[in-house]
Amino acid sequence: MQLAFVLVEPKVPENVGAAARALCTMGFDELWLVNSDLHTRPEAHWLAHGSDHILDNARIFPDLAAVRNSVDLLMGTSAKPRHQRQDWHQPARLRDIITRKGTSVATAALVFGREDRGLSNDELALCDLLTGFPMAVSYPSLNLSQAVMLYAWELSGLASAREAQSQPAISDARLGALRQRLEILLPELDTPADSKLSQWTFERLPLLTERDIGFLHTLCGNIERRLDESSDFGKQRTGNGFQDTR
Repeated sequence: MQLAFVLVEPKVPENVGAAARALCTMGFDELWLVNSDLHTRPEAHWLAHGSDHILDNARIFPDLAAVRNSVDLLMGTSAKPRHQRQDWHQPARLRDIITRKGTSVATAALVFGREDRGLSNDELALCDLLTGFPMAVSYPSLNLSQAVMLYAWELSGLASAREAQSQPAISDARLGALRQRLEILLPELDTPADSKLSQWTFERLPLLTERDIGFLHTLCGNIERRLDESSDFGKQRTGNGFQDTR
């Protein structure tokens, strides 16, 4: 599994450099930036201290939606739960969730918001789950590079596990493919995207184990075959990359 650390529109180049240093120290090397070129500024390199290669190889995305389309698991950092969602997890819990995914997740991304206002509600809505550190003050806030350092330390074991992993993920069995499948399938079952059942389903998808994800792919395949017998559902599904394997 590849784990990327994503900075959305950072405001301070020194924070970008310090974040790169934190990732290098903990064994990570994937730094992604959304709508920013601050990694090219001299101030960023001043604080990178031996991690300039991470800045030089940073990937740039126009918006968080583009990041969403590039990963199987998208995790947003937030000081407190939003959207009345129940999927807000402390970092220690996050590590366990990621580990249980096995090869069903090829690429995961942990997203950090702007220094002054964090992630917007629309950006948080793109995330599969939310995570944050519990704070002892009424107005919780961490410096951006400090937050990256804390998460990199908490998740550092994943960097070692990545080096040892030799089994590639099968694209049709990934979490991202299951999400896409359900986005098409649930409306066919008269379950609107804004319904409580859909919300419950997509909030719990990131918590599934690799084995659970495989079982759900099988269940979706069985339902899809039944729908194919009585509708044009098969054409829509094939057009979205899910082939009939009968």
